[in-house]
Amino acid sequence: MKYAMYVALGGAILGAALTAWLRSRYGGARVLAVGHRVVHGGPQYDKPTIVTPEVLADLRVLIPLAPLHQPFNLDAIEAVSELLPGVPQVACFDTSFHRGQPAVAEIVPLPREVCRGGVQRYGFHGLSYEYIASVLPTVAPELPRGRVIVAHLGSGASMCALSAGRSVESTMGFTALDGLPMGTRPGQLDPGVVLYLLQEKQMNAGQIQKLLYGECGLKGLSGISNDVRDLEGSADPQARFALDYFAYRVALNAGMMAAALGGLDGFVFTAGIGENSPSMRSRIVQKLALFGAVLDPDANAAGAGSIAAPTSRIDIRVVPTDEELMIARHTLAALTAQKAQPGSGARIR
Repeated sequence: MKYAMYVALGGAILGAALTAWLRSRYGGARVLAVGHRVVHGGPQYDKPTIVTPEVLADLRVLIPLAPLHQPFNLDAIEAVSELLPGVPQVACFDTSFHRGQPAVAEIVPLPREVCRGGVQRYGFHGLSYEYIASVLPTVAPELPRGRVIVAHLGSGASMCALSAGRSVESTMGFTALDGLPMGTRPGQLDPGVVLYLLQEKQMNAGQIQKLLYGECGLKGLSGISNDVRDLEGSADPQARFALDYFAYRVALNAGMMAAALGGLDGFVFTAGIGENSPSMRSRIVQKLALFGAVLDPDANAAGAGSIAAPTSRIDIRVVPTDEELMIARHTLAALTAQKAQPGSGARIR
């Protein structure tokens, strides 16, 4: 059976169950390539890249910069190498879309000799933002030419300023700890807090890493959960406070994104919270009144397309993201660039 299939993996380990599913669904299909989401590409990798042992070694060096994601992303690559030897694999980086931002957006104000080691602002959730930028011309033809903030709000949360479809600023920086509060991460944090934890609380680096990646954000503020659904269903005042804080910080950072853009024409909600929480969207839009944002309650409750009232001076939209589709597209493009031949794929056994 001549049937080509590209498998886009976002970090799940490919095992016998998936192989069996492919065999049962597609019979004698060949896997031509496997695409992976890899959170951090560092200073070296600014576009999707076919994985080699050297690339894999470079990406392992970046694990301390994305400890929640990078190890599992790379473990998936190694698992596929064992299961489907010889099949090309493509690493698609969440940092790539933000490369090429203005120098003032990328710089970290440390001595230059420190920054030469790759210490800079990278930005993340790039596959999601790239997808949104790719579909905006279809769902909102007037917006791609304008100044747009895209809010990727989920357990991991960030915002990106798009000008003519390109990233010019992001709330995340050197690591995925920066910017907005998240499910278990604090977002923007005075570096002095880390020094205080080291010096006064006698915490070591491992303890601080565990705290910052696993115990802060909505979970730390509420003392209940890192899940917005749990907090919205709770009568505990701390749950409400955590939600209010999240909306407050989104609005504050929206002001920063708008400043980078020189104004604002549209605001797009995406990802788990952005797509599925009318309550959180309402909280946030209320705080964007200075931009003339006015929500249509009925459209917001429906949660699709434009949710702006006719009187709103900016467009407000809910656009579902599709990072897996971007991975598949990049994987195909990388194979085409390498002039890979379909006959080189591995038949599913």
